[in-house]
Amino acid sequence: MLKQRISIKDNGAEAALFYRRALVAGIGMALLSCLLLANLYWLQVVNHDTYQTRSNDNRIKVVPVAPPRGLIFDRNGVLLAENRPVFSLEIVPDQTQDLHGMVKQLIQLLDLDPSTEEQFYREVKRTRRFNPVPLVEQLTDEQVARFSVNQHRFPGADIEAYLKRFYPYGETLTHALGYVARINVKDLQRLDEAGKLANYAATRDIGKLGVEKYYEDQLHGQAGYQEVEVNNRGRVIRTLKYQPPVAGQDIYLNVDIRLQQKAQQLLAGRRGGIVLMDPRDGSVLALESSPSYDPNLFVRGISSRDYSALLNDPARPLINRTSQGGYAPASTVKPLLSIMGLNEGLITPQTRFFGGPTFQIPGVARKWRDWKRWGHGWMDMHRAIEVSADTFFYDLAFRAGIDTLHDYMSRFGFGNYSGLDIYEESTGIMPSRQWKQSRWRQPWYQGDTISVGIGQGYWTATPIQLARAHSILTQHGRNIVPHLLRSVGAPDGEQTPYRVTQEPALTVKNDGFWQEAMEGMYLVLNGPEGTARRAFAGTPYKAAGKSGTAQVVNMKENEKYDASRLKEEHRDNALFVAFAPYEEPTAVVAMILENAGGGSANAAPVARALLDAYLLGKYDDEPAPEEKKP
Repeated sequence: MLKQRISIKDNGAEAALFYRRALVAGIGMALLSCLLLANLYWLQVVNHDTYQTRSNDNRIKVVPVAPPRGLIFDRNGVLLAENRPVFSLEIVPDQTQDLHGMVKQLIQLLDLDPSTEEQFYREVKRTRRFNPVPLVEQLTDEQVARFSVNQHRFPGADIEAYLKRFYPYGETLTHALGYVARINVKDLQRLDEAGKLANYAATRDIGKLGVEKYYEDQLHGQAGYQEVEVNNRGRVIRTLKYQPPVAGQDIYLNVDIRLQQKAQQLLAGRRGGIVLMDPRDGSVLALESSPSYDPNLFVRGISSRDYSALLNDPARPLINRTSQGGYAPASTVKPLLSIMGLNEGLITPQTRFFGGPTFQIPGVARKWRDWKRWGHGWMDMHRAIEVSADTFFYDLAFRAGIDTLHDYMSRFGFGNYSGLDIYEESTGIMPSRQWKQSRWRQPWYQGDTISVGIGQGYWTATPIQLARAHSILTQHGRNIVPHLLRSVGAPDGEQTPYRVTQEPALTVKNDGFWQEAMEGMYLVLNGPEGTARRAFAGTPYKAAGKSGTAQVVNMKENEKYDASRLKEEHRDNALFVAFAPYEEPTAVVAMILENAGGGSANAAPVARALLDAYLLGKYDDEPAPEEKKP
């Protein structure tokens, strides 16, 4: 039999092995513990301030607070633009599981326009997902009630209250006031470049046109903020600190709402524009462009359908005809051309001129017709203005030349911005040799000057330019800059920077020249042959003015004008300028009626009615401010 081998345990060796293993494990644990303690020291001591701030950020949020926008009043303290509370339905995309499904359900629940969905997603693309995005900004009471009952179905959606701009007079003042609308990408870029973006962190709307845009800095105010404690879901628990915003400044305009409504009434159903201005300091009392549109549509967020209707309207309601419409000034500039002729020694008040039916440049076969087929016969400067004799001013323009004509009329403000405190303004065209070469790549011909001599040809002007030019005339060359702003903050507070300047627009050799031109305009309304004497018959005040009839399409040399055979858009424009009282003018009116025909027959009665309202208080019953639901 084989004997079994018996192994004996070496307890000493096992104990030594265990000891070595335990030592290595202990050292490892000690090293790890030291590493953990070192990391804790790094986090809790070295970087305490950094992580303390991060911790507070998780608990505390700084929420910007939008400032209330300044209000706008007329010269008598009548409120023209106010802020009304509205309810907005907002969605935080990050807090929704099915954003598209929720939006569709909300549109159906609240009976919203289908285009709302497209507008909402456009806004979502340019907004961070944890920021609220409005789905609809002006909920009715019924819509608020519907949502409140079903709010549990729409996590991430909530109703917030805001102040929204509202224009109680609707379309009456649109082209002067402008409007505010939602801030877009271009606005954000512009604000960022100007260093103003932080002040608009909580603001949704910004001035887009008119006074609202021009005086945005004064109207907007200074944003405030509040520090709030929030839970892990972003809900506000309590407010820790509140810095109130600084409200925008109120502004007062020179506009008189009664005169503005009168101007709107006079232009109702017509295409045109009218300006009423105080020639002593350039205060704009009324600025009406017809047709107009309701600015509240843009504040609420105009639909694609409504905007397309405005954009494609052949009457072009979006254009401010008083400052953007370029029209041939026609005969309204003849008194101004007389100042040029007198100062250059080309004519005197007593200069005798025979006005035949046509005018010809020596050696040129073409004939320029007078508006009166048989001419006006012998006349002096005063009668030439009174009867608006074209041949007199053809001759004057020919002898002066385009360079002299351009120089003088530029000093009256033609071809330049008037200085009106809105951005929607065009310069018109005061033609010159350089202008024609640049625009048409052609030299200037003598025949071009003849048409310019009666305010036709290449010459275009706006009603506000005409009002300014004749204000300069009534003030004997003193520079007058039209402005809408009366004061900021209070009716009698800080005045607009557009004060009457001391430097003259035009200096003449004899101050009596101004009165000679004004006398010719007086005869237009009061003389035995005055072209507008019928429209101003029986006025208890003395006024002066000048009518104009501007061709829209060229007529052949021997062709007779017949409005009935022309399309409406090809018929003559009617223009008129006037000032009153004659001795010390306090009002200048300038207007255009598109395709209305003769200025004296069609535009002059409108100008008289507006002057009657201003000087005599002849207002019809003014309609109350338009009460529209926000």
